[in-house]
Amino acid sequence: MSAGIDLENVCCDFGSFRAVDNANVSVRPGEFFSFLGPSGCGKTTILRMVSGFIEPTQGVIRIGGQDVKGKRPNQRPTALIFQNLALFPLMPIWENITFGLEVRGVDKATRRKKAEELLTLVDLPGAGDKMVSQLSGGQKQRVAIARALAVEPQVMLLDEPLSALDLKLRQHMRAELRAIQKRTGVTFIYITHDQGEALAMSDRVGVMSQGRIQQIADPRDIYNNPVNGFVAAFVGENNVFSGEVQNPSGGMAAFATPHGTFRARLGASAGGKGVKLYVRPEHTRLSQTRADENSIPVTISEVSSRAISSRSWRSARPGRSWRRKSATTGRRRCPGWARRCSCRLTPNAPRSCPMPMCGAEPCRTCCAAMAPD
Repeated sequence: MSAGIDLENVCCDFGSFRAVDNANVSVRPGEFFSFLGPSGCGKTTILRMVSGFIEPTQGVIRIGGQDVKGKRPNQRPTALIFQNLALFPLMPIWENITFGLEVRGVDKATRRKKAEELLTLVDLPGAGDKMVSQLSGGQKQRVAIARALAVEPQVMLLDEPLSALDLKLRQHMRAELRAIQKRTGVTFIYITHDQGEALAMSDRVGVMSQGRIQQIADPRDIYNNPVNGFVAAFVGENNVFSGEVQNPSGGMAAFATPHGTFRARLGASAGGKGVKLYVRPEHTRLSQTRADENSIPVTISEVSSRAISSRSWRSARPGRSWRRKSATTGRRRCPGWARRCSCRLTPNAPRSCPMPMCGAEPCRTCCAAMAPD
């Protein structure tokens, strides 16, 4: 059984500092929903308000349609997995998993049976008598999930549970978490600053900045149709141009910059001067000849490889570099260092947005980078 969660005009103040400002979110039952944003943006504060560890300064939180104001954490149909997992080192795994049931007075035989069922669910059969110190990081993560599921919550709350794991294990646990969520049907609310995690696992993502929710959408829409400059800059890598919107028509416009005039899609409320054009690295193409539009002469200054993608830095004007994604396998490969060529921007892919509120954070995907001659 799962429950939906509704936040209506929720605010949270710590003295004169507003950590969450008028949050309005509706999480559907059985949904995997992620809050994504930089450190200090208020996402963990929202999680703690939902779980009952913090009371909102104003607004209403409903779980399964019920207002939970004044209810303590143990009175809410939620389970919270902390960032440090908080497993009990002196208890065997099965007792760790069923600790919540023991507190509720469930007998030992029933608890042990439940522990074995949950260990099977998280792919750790037969591990019940092991100690926490005998488990790997990924196995500890699964035990924490099993312990949260033991009390049969309607909502699972996860506060950056993968942040301490190495890259390979994080990628594996993303798939594991998503599979567990699908098998149980429990509503998951996931907190992360890692856009790779949010985009890979979530049904929908809420991007936050400075206590405000900037955009809520499915991962593909977040990436391809950001509502403002912050979302465009924070999610994924970009080539960013400053300039002026000219002759808007049919959702497209000319975009005048010091490097030339480009044709691009218009973002919401983008117009006039002080506008930024965001171009994803994968929406650029290198060629030996210059195209009629959206084309810039460039020079390859650096090429570096990451698995099946390469990164090339092309610079000519001081202090300016652009990125382009290029596969290292197949027919098309990144040109060599110091080679001169032209870079073309795909017309319907670049997107103009108002000035972002803060700088971009690198994405997990590999790309190439360049700058104009």
